[in-house]
Parts: sequence; C-alpha cells; structure tokens
Amino acid sequence: MLQITDRLRDLKVNIDSNSDFPWSDVKEVADCALFKTTGKYLSDIEIKVLQGSWNQKTYDEMAIDYGYSAEYLNKDVGNKLWHKLSQALGEKVTKKNFQAALRRIWEKQDNFIATGVKEDLLVTPQIKQIPFPESSVAPNSDFYIKRNNVENLCYETIIKPGSLIRIKAPKLMGKTSLTNRIIAYTNNQNYHTVYLDLSSIERKILTDLDKFLRWLCCMVSRQLKLENQLNDYWDTEILGSNDNCTVYFEEYLLTEIDTPIVLVLDNIDKIFSYTEIIEDFFGMLRSWHEKGKIYDIWQKLRLVLAHSTEVYVPLDINQSPFNAGVPVELLKFDKQQVKTLVDIHGLNWNQTQIEQLMKLAGGHPFLIRLAMYEVSFKNLNLEELLHEASTEAGIYSNHLRGYLEVLQKCPKLAQAFKLVVDSPEPVELDSIQIYKLHSMGLVKTLDNCVIPSCNLYREYFQRVLV
Repeated sequence: MLQITDRLRDLKVNIDSNSDFPWSDVKEVADCALFKTTGKYLSDIEIKVLQGSWNQKTYDEMAIDYGYSAEYLNKDVGNKLWHKLSQALGEKVTKKNFQAALRRIWEKQDNFIATGVKEDLLVTPQIKQIPFPESSVAPNSDFYIKRNNVENLCYETIIKPGSLIRIKAPKLMGKTSLTNRIIAYTNNQNYHTVYLDLSSIERKILTDLDKFLRWLCCMVSRQLKLENQLNDYWDTEILGSNDNCTVYFEEYLLTEIDTPIVLVLDNIDKIFSYTEIIEDFFGMLRSWHEKGKIYDIWQKLRLVLAHSTEVYVPLDINQSPFNAGVPVELLKFDKQQVKTLVDIHGLNWNQTQIEQLMKLAGGHPFLIRLAMYEVSFKNLNLEELLHEASTEAGIYSNHLRGYLEVLQKCPKLAQAFKLVVDSPEPVELDSIQIYKLHSMGLVKTLDNCVIPSCNLYREYFQRVLV
C-alpha cells in the first residue's frame, strides 16, 4: 500500500507542477476506468482518437493522420468512446470536456485506492500487459506469432519493383497484423507507406466510381503529405475515371515521391458488393501491376491487398488482380505456435490441455487467444471454459452469434452448413457454397468435400440451425 501511495503522490506532484496533463497519465486513467466497467482496454483506434483529441485535433485532421474518414472517426469511434467513458466516469463526457473529467478522477486518489481501481492499475501490471484479442497485434508485440516463413515471403516480395501481395484469410485470422508487419518493414527500408481500411468508407462514395477514385487519390495524397492537386489533373471532359486516377498517380504522386510507395488496401472485401465500382477499380489495380513490369515510374508502386472472402462478381481473368502477384493465405496455428502462446501468457498447461483447446478451436488465432486471455486474466478453469464454450454462457457467444446472423440472412447457405455439422463424414457441396463457407472460416476442405473447421462450430450450429 505504501508503494501505491508513493506512486500516486509522485503523479499528483507531476500534475500540480505541470499544467499540461501528461498523455501517458491520460491513457492510464482512461484504460483503467474502461477496464473496470467493461473488462476491456482501449482499442488501437480508440487510443488514436483519444490522443488526437488530447492534442486538440479535429476529426478532419485525425482523418488525414490516420487514413480513416472523419465521419467514421467521429460517429463510429469517437461517439462510442465518449459514451463508454461517460458510463465509466459517472458523468457526461464529450470530446471537449474529457480532459477535465479524467483529471478529476485522477486527482481523487483516495477514492481510487478505496475502490481498488488504482490498485488494478499499479499493482498488477502483468495483467495489463495481456491485451484483449479484439484488434490487430502490433509489429513489435510478444503476442505476434510468426506464420511459417510467411513474413519473410512478404518482405522479399515487397522490395521487388512493381510487386503485388494478396493476403487472404477469414476474419480474425491476423491479416491486419501481418500488414502492420509489412508496413513496419518497409518503413525501415525508408519507403513511403499508405494504409487504407476500405471498411471505413462512406456508402455514398462507394456507389460512384468517380467519387471513389477521387477519394483514393485524396487519401493517398494526404498520407504522403502532398497537396491535393485533383483539380489540376482530373479531366472529366475527355478521360474516364480510371484514366484520371492513373494519370494522377503517374504524373503527380509517383513523380513527387523519390522512394517506393507501398499502398496497403485492407478489408477490400467490404466493397465487393458495390458492383458500380469494383470491376473498373480492380481492373485498374491489375493494370498498375502490369505497368510495373514495364515502366520505371510504376515500379515504385508496391501493392498489398488484404481480404476475407472470395470475389463472387464476374471479373475478366486478364483484368482481375486476384490471379496476379504473390498469394498469401494465413493458416491456423499449429501445436507449436499454440504452445508459444501458452508460454507467453504464462500458463502452466500440459500437452493434453493444449490438445483439448486445439480440438475445440482448431488453431484459430482469435479463439485460441481469447481462451488464454480468459484463463489468464479471470483465473478460469480451462475444463469449465471448454465445457461451456458452445453455449450462450460461454466466452465465444458473441463470436458465434455473429456467424449465425450471417447464415440466417442466407437460408440456402445455412441449410448447406447444417448438413455439414450434422454429418460425421465429410460432405460434398457445390463449389460456391464451399467457397463461401470456407471464406467465412466455418469449414475446411478435404478433396471435394468439407467438414467443420473446429468442434466449436459443429457443437454450436448443430444446436442453433434448424
């Protein structure tokens, strides 16, 4: 207790002597308060919004810095963050007053000690170091598990002129974590990197090819710290949208930047349903990759595409970027990789316990890490966790319901998956059904047949699919 009091006194002195509430303390208070009420720490994007707000930046300025739309940062991240902080702090918290609200909580050190919040923050740092597995893993994190030379393949590819990497895996398999590693590597090579998450684009932009490509050029310009010159290069009277976008890259962006540019497009499957843009857009990306084989200026552009599902729209084989470049498919963790995670979490599990978890979760990174987090942080019994896993009381209930909602919207696909989970033998389905279920991560293929990708999915969907 004396150590805690000394720590609080030091921080209190820091506040009294410095009118600027330090960012490290801001994040510490917010993290602690949210965890006390929700059981979760700040996500990566919430940290960005909180720090940007702390630096008195507008959402428009944050959008430039982080590569997201201002509307997404405001409505989808900011509003929810202020609401959660309001509940955690017991007062109305907004972008304008959160600094004062957090400062007041911090200064109430006696109350923090009495309620145990500050003790959680200061006495158990080993727990705080185990992040909740809800977002991507930082490149330098101990929790990043290498994927059997996949990283080296990406590093070797991205330094080649005009290269294209296609990363495909179901959701929560580590695509964004891998792209973060690629970005970190290329930054070390002094390349310019641009990361765009296509899941954050407003729908009104995705229904108009010209608006979408202008958005692309604008976001790339901003991340490269270049002025917006669209009005000088966009010729709507003579050129089409694809040609205008290509000219903007060739005559402006690639010319202004001396070093290679790595353009990472994450979650591109989010735009697959927008038929107004995808055929022309993907055809343009393919043409850029082909130009990189011929023209020096285009060899400076390196593309990384990450997606969860197959492309079900008809694309000309010569225009699609999905049959070019280097394909990278992220597989599930093997026993050795799971054992590495066990050690990182500080769990004293034997081989039988590891095999029991893998039998349930099938080596799925998120499912594996969530189980280890729950056991580590909440001191749960592994056997009890496994017993309740496929029930509504289990730790995977939200994850499973998300898949159920998707299947309920596709009755024929749900019916096909019902056959799979009910059968003790591999089931033969039509190719489109196999593609869709495999892309979702629900099945694994055996020749022309499929089986559930793990027992968790078999047990849950046997019960809920009628």
